[in-house]
Amino acid sequence: MLYLKTLIIVVQLLSALGVIGLVLLQHGKGADMGAAFGSGASGSLFGATGSANFLSRTTAILAAVFFVTTLALTYLGAYHSKPSAGVLGNMPASAPVAASVAPAASAPANASAAVAASAASAPGQDVPK
Repeated sequence: MLYLKTLIIVVQLLSALGVIGLVLLQHGKGADMGAAFGSGASGSLFGATGSANFLSRTTAILAAVFFVTTLALTYLGAYHSKPSAGVLGNMPASAPVAASVAPAASAPANASAAVAASAASAPGQDVPK
C-alpha cells in the first residue's frame, strides 16, 4: 500500500509541474495582436493555431490526471484496515482470561469470589436484559 501511495504522489507531482509549465508556455488573449505583426507563431511546428490547441489539450489532460490522483490519494488516505479476528474468528480477550485464571489457581474458596468479581467487572454485565 505504501508503494502505491508513493507512486500516486510522484504522478501527481509530475502532473502538477507539467500543468504549471504548460500554463506558463501558453499565450494569453492579448498575444494575438503581436502574432499578427510577425512574432513568428505562424512558422512554428504546429502552425499558427496548432500550438495553442496542442498546449491546451495537453494542459487539460494533465489537469485531469492531477484530479484523478488527488481523488485516489483521498480514497487511500481514508482507508483503515481492520484488525484480524484470529484463527477461530473471535477477538482474543486477554484481560478477562488473566483475571479468571489467577484466582482459580490459588484456592477453591476464593474461586467463587473471583468469578463474581470478574463477572461484575466485565462490561455489559450490569445492563438488564
